[in-house]
Amino acid sequence: MSSTMDLETQYCAHNYHPLPVVLTRGEGVFVWDEDGKKYLDMMSAYSAVSHGHAHPRLVRLVQEQVARLTIVSRAFYSNRLGPFLERACQLTGQDMALPMNTGAEAVETAIKAARKWAYTVKGVPKDKAEIIGCDGNFHGRTIAAVAMSDEPQYQNGFGPFPPGFLNVKYGDIDALAAAINANTAAFIIEPIQGEGGIVMPPPGYLKAAAKLCQERNVLFIADEIQTGLGRTGRMLACDHEGIQPDGLILGKALGGGILPVSMFLARRDIMEVFTPGDHGSTFGGNPLGAAVGLEALTILVDEDLPAKSASMGDYLIEKLRAIDSPLIQDLRGKGLFIGIEIDPAYASARNVCKALMKRGLLSKETHETVVRLAPPLIISKAEIDWAVTQIREVLDELNQHRLAS
Repeated sequence: MSSTMDLETQYCAHNYHPLPVVLTRGEGVFVWDEDGKKYLDMMSAYSAVSHGHAHPRLVRLVQEQVARLTIVSRAFYSNRLGPFLERACQLTGQDMALPMNTGAEAVETAIKAARKWAYTVKGVPKDKAEIIGCDGNFHGRTIAAVAMSDEPQYQNGFGPFPPGFLNVKYGDIDALAAAINANTAAFIIEPIQGEGGIVMPPPGYLKAAAKLCQERNVLFIADEIQTGLGRTGRMLACDHEGIQPDGLILGKALGGGILPVSMFLARRDIMEVFTPGDHGSTFGGNPLGAAVGLEALTILVDEDLPAKSASMGDYLIEKLRAIDSPLIQDLRGKGLFIGIEIDPAYASARNVCKALMKRGLLSKETHETVVRLAPPLIISKAEIDWAVTQIREVLDELNQHRLAS
């Protein structure tokens, strides 16, 4: 272990289990370690680096904006925030937005908006509002987000949790229908569950769920922190089924791989439940973040990154399906958001990722069994071909080792 890893291990809380590599530089789809070794980044910081590392337009913009104005707080107007929110609303079909920094903050904002809407608009009795989530969900690490989770590790040792959250089986429309009652404020769902292991709902489920919510006067809120902004081959994953959510949560790629930028977007009648003093963030909507966010959205359109994700994602999954290995238990995904489920009887996903790292390909296991592939949306066919070769050879090596032992 390098001295850099030792230092981080000594002084940083052990809330992650990183692979043993120290990264020092990134450009495009590649990163380099402290020894100068080059790696293909197939993680994109959990979809935050969709534009690629150090995109030249974003780097130039940051240099200019840092020298001009960075943070003033929302106590004042800035010339950067309005154009950013306008662009975000136009691209997503929403009326208004509330800027934050991290995805977890945006989720908290959505929860607060849904609850206040339930009390002030729907007429739910005080402190009786309920929010429905899904089994296997991941909406962040805050106490409220963890209260929505059914993952024991996320909750163990962190209670008590706030009430008002209920989970139903992901992809089961009948379960959702049965759970909705007069006090239901919102249904919050990931169109594809990322941290759950790239879990896909049945075709038509999202559309049916949105229709059911509309009929029952329940807000349909899509958490597209990971799936949004081109990752699945459309601007939003909801676009695949023609859904216009009542509320939308964005983050990760919204910051262009440069800064944490997030937001909650919604219909005007939902967003207008907020009045001065109801909610806030010192850094949310800061001029630097707003400038980066606007440029990140502009690049997505100018470079047609959602279409690139669709075509390269189809190409990648086609190549992966051609791999004949008993280690692959399942292969699923949409666009450049793909999970390879490893049969735990044959190998662990972490061992697969460690072997790929030695070959210069970086990914990370999810829930011990899934290798997640979510490269920058600018990846080329040649780079995909190289990556698939490494994956095939690693799976062959691990299988041969299993047979020999």
